[in-house]
Amino acid sequence: MSTLRFKVVEEAFKREPVAITVPKEFPSEYFGKYVFNRTKMSKYLSKDTMNVVVKAIDEGVTLPRNISDHVAAGMKMWAMEMGATHYTHWFQPLTEGTAEKHDSFIEYSGSPLESDILERFSGKLLAQQEPDASSFPSGGIRNTFEARGYTAWDPSSPAFIVEDTLCIPTVFISYTGEALDYKTPLLKSLSAIDKAATEVCKMFDPKVKKVYSFLGWEQEFFLVDQALYSARPDLMLTDRTLMGHESAKNQQLEDHYFGAIPIRVAAFMRELEFEAYRYGIPIKTRHNEVAPNQFEFAPIYGETNLAVDQNLIVMSLMKNIANKHNFRLLLHEKPFDKVNGSGKHCNWSLGTDTGVGLFTPGVTADENLQFVTFLVNTVMAVHKHNALLKASIVSAANALRLGADEAPPAIISVFLGSQMSAVFDKIEESAENNSINMEELRRMKLGLAHVPEILIDNTDRNRTSPFAFTGNRFEFRAVGSSANCSAAMIVLNSVVAAQLVSFTKEVNEKVANGSNKEQAIFATLRRYIKESKLIRFDGNGYSEEWRELAQKRGLDCETSVPIMYDAYTSQQSIDMFKSIGVLNDVELHARNEVKWEVYTKKIQIESRVLGDLSINHIIPVATKYQSMLLDNLYKMKMVFEESKAAELSKDDASLIEEIATHISAIKKEVDAMIEARKVANRIEDSREKAIAYSNSVEPYFNVIRYHVDKLELIVDNEIWPLPKYRELLFIS
Repeated sequence: MSTLRFKVVEEAFKREPVAITVPKEFPSEYFGKYVFNRTKMSKYLSKDTMNVVVKAIDEGVTLPRNISDHVAAGMKMWAMEMGATHYTHWFQPLTEGTAEKHDSFIEYSGSPLESDILERFSGKLLAQQEPDASSFPSGGIRNTFEARGYTAWDPSSPAFIVEDTLCIPTVFISYTGEALDYKTPLLKSLSAIDKAATEVCKMFDPKVKKVYSFLGWEQEFFLVDQALYSARPDLMLTDRTLMGHESAKNQQLEDHYFGAIPIRVAAFMRELEFEAYRYGIPIKTRHNEVAPNQFEFAPIYGETNLAVDQNLIVMSLMKNIANKHNFRLLLHEKPFDKVNGSGKHCNWSLGTDTGVGLFTPGVTADENLQFVTFLVNTVMAVHKHNALLKASIVSAANALRLGADEAPPAIISVFLGSQMSAVFDKIEESAENNSINMEELRRMKLGLAHVPEILIDNTDRNRTSPFAFTGNRFEFRAVGSSANCSAAMIVLNSVVAAQLVSFTKEVNEKVANGSNKEQAIFATLRRYIKESKLIRFDGNGYSEEWRELAQKRGLDCETSVPIMYDAYTSQQSIDMFKSIGVLNDVELHARNEVKWEVYTKKIQIESRVLGDLSINHIIPVATKYQSMLLDNLYKMKMVFEESKAAELSKDDASLIEEIATHISAIKKEVDAMIEARKVANRIEDSREKAIAYSNSVEPYFNVIRYHVDKLELIVDNEIWPLPKYRELLFIS
């Protein structure tokens, strides 16, 4: 009982909840304390400067460079009063995380010979910086020795303070102007959807001047005690368990979901909420998820760019606060085999500056026609670009979760629910020369005239659908828990923007040819509904029947992650992104180079860890137990006569043979995996190397795991070296 495993289990079992400091104020009193929001700006900026900044944020106009000095002065004053001594440009490189380089406010007051310093922060430092960008992924846009890259301030996302540092959200671009981050194309996609959707809205309400994209994310995660985590090299190095037999009890009783939150976890959740409120992040929901030791946070929805930044801040806060509470946060999409993985459902919607939700039914015929128009165009966009949407959410980790009876399959489809499907069918079936008139739309029995509440209640949530309409928004359920939401939001906003541009053009052409506006809209929608019908599916996405049907419908059913990325550089995708000014072909090819390289490295790391654990941890322990059985077998022969000894020791002999079989298989498969890795490493083309790792290296993982997990059931519990699933999942 002296092994490391039992020591860490004992340590984890004795944990007490960490004491937290509960704010004396209500959340509304300290909400946004660490954020340079509009309330702070109105206090620290002049009225004229404030008006210019607000106009730049609300109307999307470029902020005059000469205003930066005024903003920087006010921002520095606020930050220093809050205890900040440093500043950083906070950006989102193509690593899925964030990056920052801290600089002090101090500068020499005059000549360095005078040795006096003061605190300075100029508009130039606020607006633009030049970090050493050579080590960030660029996908071949520039050579390694070409280090120059620029970060530029994004005024639409407020600055915030972390400990002693003022963090300024920025974009990150190369010396030659290509985007090297997620924020740059996200902002471009938001501008594109604003422009395209506003044009469509003006068909129904000329007063609309701007359309916003909204996002409400749901962050799922696992918590594992820090001591148990430290005894699992696979968790430490890959964020998932590469081996481990399932616990006799896992989630089959469904008793964890929405159950009482464990005391230690509740303390962590409360502290996270307190901190999130100080950063202006409106965490609304917390609960147990389906799998043991799996949980979820979700905020009130917000503008997409800000919501993405807030999710990245929350993920960072979660890691730090979890450590404080002696937990390790696992954001991997599938850290444990045979229990639910973690996603980050992205609830996406559009709304106007006049306060109208474009996916919310209205009370007038015009409002309902506008609602149906945006719904149909979104479905059409998903139909056209289902492969690209899948590519936006897939990764080595998320591929382990998708379709595993807990998450949507790796086939994009749209769930509308019975009411909206009936509306679509009604429009599709209407005669070409007798479209639904406005009065019929207003009085439609299906409820379009009076259904904000009814429609929301009657539109069920199909948990097997990757893209489901849920009453006033679409829920993109396939996004992975560790992902930057931007990847999915860039694609989603872009494809819908491009589709709305096509819709406007087609309607205008019909009007120019003599149709009235309503006829032109209905005729166009009818065609879209017919054409996009193949993407609609309300049934069980887990079923084999659906996979077969999806193939017959021509939907993208590719299962290889590296090949899925090809959708980014298809001619259709390149033309679409270029047409709305979000990404060019150089940027798209570069991003795929990064994706293939990241995929290869992750599988490579997992392969190395799996091989090391198998050869240096599992086989020695199994051999030791086998020796114990052999020793017992030998002693039995010394004590009993041969026939009696054989009878009494036959079970031991059988176990010895079984252990030998598994050890031999593990050694053979690990050796073969290493050889496959060597062959793959000789491939220079990044796409072909990723495919080789997917086809020739990764398949060994489950084979090796099978034999290791069988040994876990055989070897003496007291000498098994790694914390087991029952300990990882049920000690909280």
